[in-house]
Amino acid sequence: MAPVTSSRDAFDEIPSMVGLVSGFGLVFTVSLFSWICCQRKSTKSNTTPPYKFVHVLKGVNIYPESLNSKKKFGADEKTELAPKSLISKTSLHLDLEKRDLNGNIPKANKVRSSPDLEDFSQPQLPEKDKDSISPESVKSNASILSVDKQDKLGTLFFAVEYNFEKKAFVVNIKEARSLPAMDEQSMMSDPYIKMTILPEKKHKVKTRVLRKTLDPAFDETFTFYGIPYSQVQDLVLHFIILSFDRFSRDDVIGEVCFPLLGIDLSDGRVLMNREINKRNVRKSAGRGELLISLCYQSTTNTLTVVVLKARHLPKVDVSGLSDPYVKVNLYHAKKRISKKKTHVKKCTPNAVFNELFVFDIPCEGLEDISVEFLVMDSDRGSRNEAVGRLILGSSADGTGGEHWKEICEHPRRQIAKWHMLCDG
Repeated sequence: MAPVTSSRDAFDEIPSMVGLVSGFGLVFTVSLFSWICCQRKSTKSNTTPPYKFVHVLKGVNIYPESLNSKKKFGADEKTELAPKSLISKTSLHLDLEKRDLNGNIPKANKVRSSPDLEDFSQPQLPEKDKDSISPESVKSNASILSVDKQDKLGTLFFAVEYNFEKKAFVVNIKEARSLPAMDEQSMMSDPYIKMTILPEKKHKVKTRVLRKTLDPAFDETFTFYGIPYSQVQDLVLHFIILSFDRFSRDDVIGEVCFPLLGIDLSDGRVLMNREINKRNVRKSAGRGELLISLCYQSTTNTLTVVVLKARHLPKVDVSGLSDPYVKVNLYHAKKRISKKKTHVKKCTPNAVFNELFVFDIPCEGLEDISVEFLVMDSDRGSRNEAVGRLILGSSADGTGGEHWKEICEHPRRQIAKWHMLCDG
């Protein structure tokens, strides 16, 4: 008869069986984890770097099979994981191959290029031409080219016609091409054009400002009424091309003067184009004179400026009279730090102002200080025009420098002098 195990013995064997199963499970989980880690490592090593993005930027084929080791984004893993000992051995081996029996590295002999290669790399010149070419000639040619580029200020395109029905003279400012860049940062300009009909300067107009362009297309038409056709031949169109500057005075690019003498407008519109020339800014004895009194107080470090009189101011309006006033600007190291202006004197070429201004000097002495006087003509209908200009300072020429030197040598003394005005 077979032995019968009791329930107590069966219960005693359960813990041993549970421990065996748990041991097998632990071994299985550890082996599974290690297998997963090995698989991830192998997949990472087999994956290729993102060649497509890099190669498109480099302009080469996007497939990595056609690339050599120099065009790849990174080095291969085999080269990265190479032991340092192998690298040192190979470099030492190459270094020993370069040395001679005494252990010294021989000097490399200069290899002369063949005549064919010389002909291909450099064009042969006759001996006379070679002797004539020198660095001085190259510099002179470069300077001539640079001067030509600076002198070329662009071209202005416009049209003129006369409307016989309305008895009006019509000017159409079309465009300007190849203007120079007045802004050094953006290498652009903000051009606009001011036009005046000479000789009376009665009619003054200006176009709108076009932002950041060297080829502005204005296409603006201006009609001037009350000009008989018989007087058109005596007129001169004066165009001034400027670049707008928000933080300082507008830059003058150039000007165009176009006399209408010999232009026949009876057949209709006439299209014209003229090269833009550099503006001719010259001193003029016909700008009038200005009487200025200065006094430097060294103790309080102040400068007293008195605008006394102006005389022989030029004719600005058609009536022959002007409405002058004076703007006084104080500069320190070529930067304006203060400004004043007088009252307007109506209808007179010989104005009496007698107005005093006191300026605080931010530094000791007057070496870096200068005063600018602008005689303006007040005009309600248009922008006020500068009649004349005067600079007083240590670097000023003529009477302006002499007057400044006298007030520096004799502080606390009021010194007055007449000064000739120049073009503003």
